[in-house]
Amino acid sequence: MLDKTPPLSARPVAPGQGDVIKLAVLAVGGQGGGVLSDWIVEAAERSGYVAQSTSVAGVAQRTGATIYYVEMAPDTGRLPIFALSPSQGDVDILIAAELMEAGRAIMRGFVTPERTTLIASSHRIAAVSEKIEPGDGRASSEKVWEAAEATSKRFVAFDMEKIAAANGTVISASLFGALAGSGVLPFPRESYEETVKASERGVKASLAAFAAAHDAAKAMSAGIAPHATPSQRSEAGGAASAHDAMKGGADLVGAVGPQSLLDCWQALAARVAALPEPVRDMALRGVRKVVDYQDIAYGREYLDRLDRAVAVDGDEHGHALSLAAAKHLANAMCYDDMIRVADLKTRSARDRRVRSEVGVKDGSVLQVTEFFHPRIEEFCGTLPARLGHYIEDRPKLAAWLDRRINRGRRIRTDSMTGFAMLWVIGGLRKWRRKLLRHEVEAAHLDRWYRLALHEAAENYALGVEILNCRRLIKGYSDTHLRAQSKFDRVLSALPMLRGRPDAADWLRRLREAALKDEKGDMLDGALKTIATL
Repeated sequence: MLDKTPPLSARPVAPGQGDVIKLAVLAVGGQGGGVLSDWIVEAAERSGYVAQSTSVAGVAQRTGATIYYVEMAPDTGRLPIFALSPSQGDVDILIAAELMEAGRAIMRGFVTPERTTLIASSHRIAAVSEKIEPGDGRASSEKVWEAAEATSKRFVAFDMEKIAAANGTVISASLFGALAGSGVLPFPRESYEETVKASERGVKASLAAFAAAHDAAKAMSAGIAPHATPSQRSEAGGAASAHDAMKGGADLVGAVGPQSLLDCWQALAARVAALPEPVRDMALRGVRKVVDYQDIAYGREYLDRLDRAVAVDGDEHGHALSLAAAKHLANAMCYDDMIRVADLKTRSARDRRVRSEVGVKDGSVLQVTEFFHPRIEEFCGTLPARLGHYIEDRPKLAAWLDRRINRGRRIRTDSMTGFAMLWVIGGLRKWRRKLLRHEVEAAHLDRWYRLALHEAAENYALGVEILNCRRLIKGYSDTHLRAQSKFDRVLSALPMLRGRPDAADWLRRLREAALKDEKGDMLDGALKTIATL
């Protein structure tokens, strides 16, 4: 006869018997949220608790994270009544695998100041809504940080992704270590480590990340290493980089090579050090970018152009013109072309980054397929200027070539043939100055820069805004063409704005309208408004 009486351990505990700890984990695909929740349950069971784990899947991509929910209570011989999902104002521990996920948890009411310990990685993953913004669509990390401190009982945050990457594992190991180091759960460290060891996969790397995050969280809890806000970390990092850069030329920026080239780099660093102090950091970043893009001579050309802005600038304006020139000249000189794309895709640093992100283990083979879709414009841009003009000036010939060129190609860069093809294209940068694309870009840059400096002589703020309009030009192929069209439309308003005291403000509004609206409807409306002034 079958005894249907449930065992003692399966009988529900009456309400109020035993304290239930409620923990939620917010993570997206690839961050190991499921592994983390399983580890938490196992660590609880090792410490004499009963636990239950559930999950509520989020929407695909970055429009929503999966919520892993764990409830646990001391094992009294009876099974507690556990909930299946978190409720507003009823979460003891909230773990967010990324800073903005912490913000979303706060908005959903999962974090409360009288109860919730919030553990979050301070790094950022851009959401889809941030990526599709033509301009700078990033949400404010500072506001999320302030909200986290205000709405949580305790806030533990540092860059756990960086710790995980440094140890060759995923962020779940760092989050687990931060949970252990925070001391919010009544479990010994050994129960956490034994749980990781029992997983039998990537144990060494996971334990290393666990230990580093554990120590960081423990030190933070003890007040030894108080966490800084994003803006404080940025300011400290910027000040340090500027100080280090000014101290010493080639070695501090990682330059290696023949002594003759190192001497040339030292000469460029000396020129940067002679600039006004507010401009040095941006100028150093700019010269590093253009030298990496092309060569030392290109760096001298960048500084020669920058000197023209510095010569007409002064302390009374905070060197805003020089700062804008230092930033946007570098971006304008480092335009995206086929050569640049091929060069970046064949660099060893890129291969290491891909292997790290994919998680390729030693001895494993990684296959990489690159997708290209060149148009006749890109093809002509990589030809000598005269030959490129010859083809473009003959529409029938250009159309005939376009029918044979303008199609998608998949190139395997893990193969000798595919890699060699891109490596040869990337090597064309030695002759870049003689190619059609460089001729076009250099002429466009000179017109824009002369216009900005000329207007700055009459209206300083307007000159600065013209330099800042370079933000509109970005991307490659069709994207670059659309961006340049917006740039031209914004600057077409200059004849209507000259002489007005609010000309700079109007140009800034036009630029912001162009950045916010991909189709250009907002820009059209703003231009019509200016025409009626």
